[in-house]
Amino acid sequence: MLMASISSSPRTVEEIFKDFSARRAGLVRALTFDVDDFYSQCDPEKENLCLYGHPNESWEVTLPAEEVPPELPEPALGINFARDGMQRKDWLSLVAVHSDCWLLSVSFYFGARLNRNERKRLFSMINDLPSLFEVVTGRKPVKDKPSVDSGSKLVFALQRSLDGQAKNNSKLMDDNDGDEEDEHGETICGSCGGTYNSDEFWIGCDICERWYHGKCVKITPAKAESIKHYKCPSCCTKKGRQQ
Repeated sequence: MLMASISSSPRTVEEIFKDFSARRAGLVRALTFDVDDFYSQCDPEKENLCLYGHPNESWEVTLPAEEVPPELPEPALGINFARDGMQRKDWLSLVAVHSDCWLLSVSFYFGARLNRNERKRLFSMINDLPSLFEVVTGRKPVKDKPSVDSGSKLVFALQRSLDGQAKNNSKLMDDNDGDEEDEHGETICGSCGGTYNSDEFWIGCDICERWYHGKCVKITPAKAESIKHYKCPSCCTKKGRQQ
């Protein structure tokens, strides 16, 4: 079985992501194009078997590593035992979920020496790819939306932390009117009409309760720190007309 040596381990964000993508490609092949071959190799009569994805985009069903502790995090053990006790599609979905977990564990094992921002960038790159579970089941990734607690509407801003990095700072406002699922559909920017993206800074108006890209209303995360109650340009204009 092919195993990466410590000296040749990927170290930068780009190298780790390249390793992740290659291993993922091998697993995608096993669970889709080569699924019949993969299924036949997972004989429940054999010993504990694992599904490995390798950096050369190949896959392998074999026994787990004998080293204790192993050189790399190990995939789920004994995937073959559950094969005949489940519907084929359900078993493949289960293997896909465990394989997603394994891919992440290997990447963050390699990324142990990365700093916080590098780890965040690595996860963002990984998260842009569909998970194995989504590939196997045919599910489409769901766009992120601002989260909503029961009976409340989340109004968020980015606040500078002590070390100069941005972090989420949320405050809740009571909002008990109507059904939440109907009221909080796909959030769009009140200025440009763009849909919500968790990678961008957004701010909510405390008057009309519309959401805006920070860049559309010229509010930066740093500027938002000093704003207790935000009023969007439209509401400011309306107030000026009334006066």
